[in-house]
Amino acid sequence: MSERSGPLAGLLVVSVEQAVAAPYATRQLADLGARVIKVERPGHGDFARHFDTYANGTGAHFAWVNRNKESLTLDVKAAQGRAVLDELLDRADVFVHNLVPGAAPRLGLDGATLLARLPGLVVCEISGYGTGGPYDERKAYDLLIQAEAGLTTITGSRTEPVKPGIAVADIAAGMFGFSSVLSALYARERTGAGAALEVSMLDAMADWMGYPLVVRKHGAEPDLAAGMSHPAIAPYDAYPTADGRLLTVSVLNDREWAKLATTVLGRPDMVDDPRFATNQARVANRAAIDEVVGAVIATLDVEAAVTALHTAGVGCAVVNRLDEMVDHPQLSTRDRWVRVAAPHGPVWTPLAPPVSSAWTTPAGAVPALGQHTDAILAELGRDAATIRRLHEAGVV
Repeated sequence: MSERSGPLAGLLVVSVEQAVAAPYATRQLADLGARVIKVERPGHGDFARHFDTYANGTGAHFAWVNRNKESLTLDVKAAQGRAVLDELLDRADVFVHNLVPGAAPRLGLDGATLLARLPGLVVCEISGYGTGGPYDERKAYDLLIQAEAGLTTITGSRTEPVKPGIAVADIAAGMFGFSSVLSALYARERTGAGAALEVSMLDAMADWMGYPLVVRKHGAEPDLAAGMSHPAIAPYDAYPTADGRLLTVSVLNDREWAKLATTVLGRPDMVDDPRFATNQARVANRAAIDEVVGAVIATLDVEAAVTALHTAGVGCAVVNRLDEMVDHPQLSTRDRWVRVAAPHGPVWTPLAPPVSSAWTTPAGAVPALGQHTDAILAELGRDAATIRRLHEAGVV
């Protein structure tokens, strides 16, 4: 296989993964130089391959979270397929999976079993609800976890639950999986010992929802499903401009409020007015604040409003459409898109956030189903005749 570069070059990650959470974790490892072998079911593969064809014929979810990986099709339930997986695990530094509840212990792929044989291995299981509770065996998809975690009830309007437009629960679990694996690898450098890690989507969402959960745990009931506003900060909302756009304005302290009131609103009298002098007072009088801010913003086109607020040192941002974000000058000027090969033609995906002069993110392909199967089998010592028989038997 081609040489990899980056801070994780030389590490081998084996992943039995589907959908978004686990693939997102392993793609980040791959972006940092690790070699990631993605194990997929023969014939169909990761079902995210087939959600849509938006990315030049490839599923957009799949294109996003699977660049820089190798695809090995393998029936891990077949004896010969399991032998291949075990040989890979013998060589691996990290094993990641998001198998359905109960499957890992049945297959002997749980952390305890694997560490008994491979004490230096880092095993990361990403699940819906974790283990040790009454929900252990429940199915867990992103929408289900968002709903279970209460996220949909604090998103959008006050009238009905709304799901955020991205796979928040999957992404949160993938981020915690990624950071946990890095932590375990760092510990292994000192101790030589691997680790069994468990990351659940519900736990990830509970942590990301820290503010509303902590507020509620202590007895308060803030109005969190309030569109673009914030239950504990004012002014903090989106206001229409004269040319029909929406502009968000965020004031986080009294100093910023004084700048807004004096320089933009032309209302220096509001700075020391007891109804508005502190953030808690402004929250209590939110309607009056929004009326004044909204009236001024409504007289300006979006460019003039942004200029006025920026000059005053007040935080603001335009509510962009997706096409505007795709062509965002901050992304395009900094070359934050990467074009990589994919099964049906090249695709564009956003680069991972870390920027360093010490390495560059590899622009590796999004693999076709089973694209690297024969090469990996040959690397493990299978000759051409054996590889052919494994294909004929449906093992790969």
